[in-house]
Amino acid sequence: MRKLFSLFCAVLFSAAVHANEVAVAPDVAPDGLAPLGETWLEANPYRGQPAAVSIGRAAYNQACARCHGADAATNAAPAPDLRQINRYCRRIDDAELNAACMRDNDAWFAKSVRYGKVIVGVTHMPPWQGVLKQELAWAIQTFIEAQASRGRE
Repeated sequence: MRKLFSLFCAVLFSAAVHANEVAVAPDVAPDGLAPLGETWLEANPYRGQPAAVSIGRAAYNQACARCHGADAATNAAPAPDLRQINRYCRRIDDAELNAACMRDNDAWFAKSVRYGKVIVGVTHMPPWQGVLKQELAWAIQTFIEAQASRGRE
């Protein structure tokens, strides 16, 4: 019973921490990445680009690491392990189905970043729209994908 109570308190504390999260723009310039403009794209234009991985790492560690873990290299952080985002897509061998899966993941990622995550009235992730340039958001996703591919299942 004591362990259950401790777990319950930890979950409540974690939700309270996330509820107070505020989106703060990272001090990272998207230099070297093609400018994307104001209208959000439907797919990640930087996927696989080494420059995007480097810029994404810097932006991730400033903006995302406090909740998702430094360098997206742990599953012990209070927020979800982002390396798992494309987990199912990585298992799909058919190129057309894989591309469709990646488009779905891109849409989910962009929506999550732009509008944040609110679950049962509790803000678990703040909205980043207007704070984080789309160039940096896509670079962060590119970095996360690179981290995930290092430890493929």
